[in-house]
Amino acid sequence: MRTLITTAFVSLDGVVEAPGGEPGYRNSGWTFKNVEFLPEAFEIKGREQQEATAMLLGRTSYEAFSPVWPGMADFADYKVMPKYVVSTTLGEGDLVDDWGPTGILRSLDEVAALKETEGGPIIVHGSATLNRGLSDAGLIDRYHLLVFPLLLGAGKRLFSDTDKDTQKLQLVEHAVYANGLQKQVFDVVR
Repeated sequence: MRTLITTAFVSLDGVVEAPGGEPGYRNSGWTFKNVEFLPEAFEIKGREQQEATAMLLGRTSYEAFSPVWPGMADFADYKVMPKYVVSTTLGEGDLVDDWGPTGILRSLDEVAALKETEGGPIIVHGSATLNRGLSDAGLIDRYHLLVFPLLLGAGKRLFSDTDKDTQKLQLVEHAVYANGLQKQVFDVVR
């Protein structure tokens, strides 16, 4: 069974919307506008590229990343990695042709089936709506969180407000950086 890892930039109050400057959100770009950049705080991002063997995205994140990431040296390892987009509306003709092999999954059941295949870890970037669904369905195995010392108020959240049973997490790695960022890596306890 493959491990499904969610990686997210998250504000202290749980917002994950538009960390890199995506349009349409009043606090867009909050990860670089409001907190001093310290390279050591982002070491985990390079490690994720080395350890992941596939990427899972929601439609909105795919449409935001696919025109940009294929040409970025910072994300070179992701270019050849298989990608899966979870969408009920995206068609094969909507996929870019310069970002490696990409397939479309139509449901969380198809994500669960993908997890049952042979291979290494699958990393989920962005994809707030998808992440909430994956979490509620019990499909996430690990969380890689970079928590920013900001309160953003309104915005898309990493976790839903669905009434559900308690899900226990085990802290397996953490660090605090001089700029206030906190790295928190949690495994889901089954």
